[in-house]
Amino acid sequence: MSALLALDVALLLPPDAREQAVRLSQALTPAAAKAGLRLDADHLPHITLSQQFVRADEIDAVLDHIDEVVRGHPPITVRVTGGGKGSRSVWMAIDRTAELASLHERLMEALRGLERPGGTADAFFEGNARIGDVAWVTTYRLKSSLGAYNPHVTLGHASKPPDIAPFAFQATTVGACHLGRFCACRRVLRSWELV
Repeated sequence: MSALLALDVALLLPPDAREQAVRLSQALTPAAAKAGLRLDADHLPHITLSQQFVRADEIDAVLDHIDEVVRGHPPITVRVTGGGKGSRSVWMAIDRTAELASLHERLMEALRGLERPGGTADAFFEGNARIGDVAWVTTYRLKSSLGAYNPHVTLGHASKPPDIAPFAFQATTVGACHLGRFCACRRVLRSWELV
């Protein structure tokens, strides 16, 4: 059996929004910085559209399926509504528009037949993942997709969400990314421009 890859199909942020996400991430408390994710040039701010384990020897088929969904898709207006927080993670909250949800659903359906069970830390970038990262990707379809889809840009870990004034931007790039520790997008395998 081929090795597995932890894959995230995501909207990659344009420069202004990316810089704001990195600034917010870097401003999180120093204690949180030691314990968790920090966005930077190697940990890309993104909005997940689909997440799963795929076989490395099937990656070309996976990328072709993504291409069929996103080719010719227009740019998406993304509205940041403020800050958000889960158990330890904080994020930029994103309005779950019909357009964004539709792209998410289409990608989840397109990749259903190529999703593979049995992912481990070895599937992540440089084999570096926490048990929670493996569990998150393993259960993404069941717990975080479709009706449970909650678009956001994870910033890192903190005790409270940052203050973020609402703003909007045009998302014009979809990337197929190899996930690393904290489910960060570490390496872009292929990207597509929305036109």
